[in-house]
Amino acid sequence: TSVLLLCPSMSKDLSELMKEATKEVHEQAENTPFMKNFQKGQVSLQEFKLVTASLYFIYSALEEEIERNKDNPVYAPVYFPMELHRKAALEKDLEYFYGSNWREEIPCPEATQKYADRLHYVGRNHPELLVAHAYTRYLGDLSGGQVLKKIAQKALQLPSTGEGLAFFTFDGVSNATKFKQLYRSRMNALEMDLDTKKRVLEEAKKAFLLNIRVFEALQELVSKDQENGYPVQPKAELRTRNINKSYEHGPASGKESERTNRRHTDMMPTTPLMRWILALSFLATTVAVGLFAM
Repeated sequence: TSVLLLCPSMSKDLSELMKEATKEVHEQAENTPFMKNFQKGQVSLQEFKLVTASLYFIYSALEEEIERNKDNPVYAPVYFPMELHRKAALEKDLEYFYGSNWREEIPCPEATQKYADRLHYVGRNHPELLVAHAYTRYLGDLSGGQVLKKIAQKALQLPSTGEGLAFFTFDGVSNATKFKQLYRSRMNALEMDLDTKKRVLEEAKKAFLLNIRVFEALQELVSKDQENGYPVQPKAELRTRNINKSYEHGPASGKESERTNRRHTDMMPTTPLMRWILALSFLATTVAVGLFAM
């Protein structure tokens, strides 16, 4: 207590401090025109698939380290696997978009791997910092998830039954507002000295920057495919059980498959510049809509 009195700002709840610490980068994302593009429904299937793939690697690493530290007092109070964990949901989405062999097809850009490596490093060496990553990702996704789900569902003409959007669906959370209040109260109750609290805040900012770098890498990935002459919409783009007959898990007729593929192809931007912008629009909306509601 005496230490905190020397630094009044650090006597605030951790959740409030974390929101303040990431305010600047949050405002940068919130004010970018990219976010407005996504809100208008200007997002392509390819960018959406790449985003989902990178999120899978990120959440796989995050949740592996959470499981490693679930009994550690520096994390245990905010351990909510049934309510928050996203890996299983992302696996469903990836199978829907890529087919049953999705594990062999999804890319993992260097920036995504660096993010995953950081999560593993923190979980194994500084587990007290794990809460910064969990808070930044989970509460952001929970806050903005429903808005993003509706936008993506309409823009990509995804099934109203929710296929391809499991990531945004938190079945274990019946009331998002109340759950976020519970999560914050548990997080604020974590025992931390002044130095640890400062390091957690720095890690929260680092988590934000790692997210931004991931989406910049995805932008480069799309642009390189175009420069190398690859089609914007790769072969068998919609390999899902409901769309493509050429795969054993797909009952749809050939004509239905052609119509679906044509529909998704038609709504894709035609210029590289626009596609680069849209790649970042998903990032901006995810970060800004999510963290704004934290």
